[in-house]
Amino acid sequence: MALVVLDAGHGGGNPGAVYNGRQEKDDVLALTLAVGRILEARGVDVYYTRTTDVYESPYQKAMEGNEVGADYFVSIHRNSSPYPNQYTGVETLVYNRYGRAAQLAANINYQLEQVGFVNQGVNERRGLVVLNATSMPAVLVEVGFINTDADNVLFDDRFNEIALAIADGISQTINM
Repeated sequence: MALVVLDAGHGGGNPGAVYNGRQEKDDVLALTLAVGRILEARGVDVYYTRTTDVYESPYQKAMEGNEVGADYFVSIHRNSSPYPNQYTGVETLVYNRYGRAAQLAANINYQLEQVGFVNQGVNERRGLVVLNATSMPAVLVEVGFINTDADNVLFDDRFNEIALAIADGISQTINM
């Protein structure tokens, strides 16, 4: 079976994006653990870069993924924009738009769109260490905008469906 690294973004002294007291590091840790439980129940091996509120650099996380010989690396984040309620939806970042990582990203986005998020697409971001220093297909999923009220309502009200959607996108890719 496949080995998937699940990376909850930020952590510890690095809260990530913050909005009205809400911290990205908390949202994504809860979501990452929920996705992992679903994958594990399906027989997928999961390696977590963190299961508590600690910080490791993106480079450390990428190296861990390489060291454990993972088949996929999925980093989970929340997006943010310069102004509240400016943008909405999910976006998944990849090192390049071709190959297995791009397929994984498209599968995850499609599933999240079914939950109710606007699909902002798969976009290249070559400068991100978790995408360019990993030796396996890697994606960074931005699960809604933390400073968009509608995305937070969706995140909170449909949390279990969101976790299931991400797990389904990963499972779909593994089984291709």
